Amino acid sequence: MEFFTISLLNGLSYGLLLFMLSSGLTLIFSMMGVLNFAHASFYMLGAFFAYAVSHVTGFWPALVIAPLMVGVLGAGFEKYCLRRVHHFGHVPELLITFGLSFIILEMVQLIWGTGSVDYRVPDSLSGPLFILYGTQFPLYRGFMMLVAVLMLIAIWLLLTRTRIGLVIQAALTHPEAVESLGHNVPRVFSMVFGGGAALAGLAGVIGGNAFVTEPGMAATVGSVIFVVVVVGGMGSLSGAFVASVLIGVIQTFAVGIDTSIVSALATAGVAVTPDTFGYPLWKLKISQIAPILPYMFLVLILIFRPKGLLGTREG
Repeated sequence: MEFFTISLLNGLSYGLLLFMLSSGLTLIFSMMGVLNFAHASFYMLGAFFAYAVSHVTGFWPALVIAPLMVGVLGAGFEKYCLRRVHHFGHVPELLITFGLSFIILEMVQLIWGTGSVDYRVPDSLSGPLFILYGTQFPLYRGFMMLVAVLMLIAIWLLLTRTRIGLVIQAALTHPEAVESLGHNVPRVFSMVFGGGAALAGLAGVIGGNAFVTEPGMAATVGSVIFVVVVVGGMGSLSGAFVASVLIGVIQTFAVGIDTSIVSALATAGVAVTPDTFGYPLWKLKISQIAPILPYMFLVLILIFRPKGLLGTREG
């Protein structure tokens, strides 16, 4: 029971961090039809900006300032670069965001170096939130979960209960009608892209000190957030939430299971021997395959439900 409860809490905290990351990418795709390959790079920028700002102002101002800085950069990129290739189709959009990811990586390495930086959890959020079965659950993980849930509620209220949310949703499907009502559609798209980048920056502020802030952090999570978006359903915010939690919990449980695959099958009542799959697979532990589980999940979703768990688009 202790293993189940602690693993579930850790899986939820990791899954909610994935949601913070994938929510911005989901919004950008659902509102603009742009699959932003540089999204994980904005996450990295959020962490490094927070590291720099926190040395001057402390963590709490950095929690606000760093995402705003990333959002402004994202909006500027959409206005001066992405908008110029938008009418050429999806391939140029993918290529320009792909190129941006490399530019951001090189700039980060030029400014902060190629190693990790000392971006730490603030003292006010250090220590345990509670002790369960003799195991401490960190206060900072609880803070991460709270921020993710509040962000989900804020995005939902913005898109469904405010005038600006209705304008944003209408600008994608009926841009001419929105312009005729006096709204600046290009500015709306800049706001959406900048807002999505800011959400990634916020995830970087929260996740950078919980894990490691270094130039490779974008590559570490970049592929996983695309898995989340596809598994949840392209453009579905609720789908991204469900997929994030599922992947976070499944991967966390898998990491904690220190038994071989065949032994686990035997425990489940599946009669196997070392010769059934070959000797190497007999030795392979479930914890060793944990990193590839999200991608196995992705393959299964693409085979049996290409729209994703809660998606409405085929792609």
